[in-house]
Amino acid sequence: MKAASPEQIIQYADMFAAIGAESRLRIMQLLLAAHPEGMVVGEIQAELDVSGSNLSHHLDKLKNEDLVQVQREGTYLRYTANVNALQQLLAFLYSECCTRSKAISPKKIVNAGA
Repeated sequence: MKAASPEQIIQYADMFAAIGAESRLRIMQLLLAAHPEGMVVGEIQAELDVSGSNLSHHLDKLKNEDLVQVQREGTYLRYTANVNALQQLLAFLYSECCTRSKAISPKKIVNAGA
């Protein structure tokens, strides 16, 4: 992966800021666990036990940073994790920490989930 452009750095920083809040990180965790089907708003709200307006704010922030995608199903909104955007974000981190600087061994990342 080539070095990120200044515009990409800004985009990645905004993405990290979006998932930096506990509620939004939990939403991402739920949506990744429910991938590829995703979840409707009511399901997310039941899991997180947050108000509708609070949840709407968090989902809008994630959507604005392209971390989630939304699709209308009748009167429901179904959210899914945007795995392509997450893959780009993780590739950026991987490239910076494991390829260019070798700060972390790639084997340690692969074994982290084990």
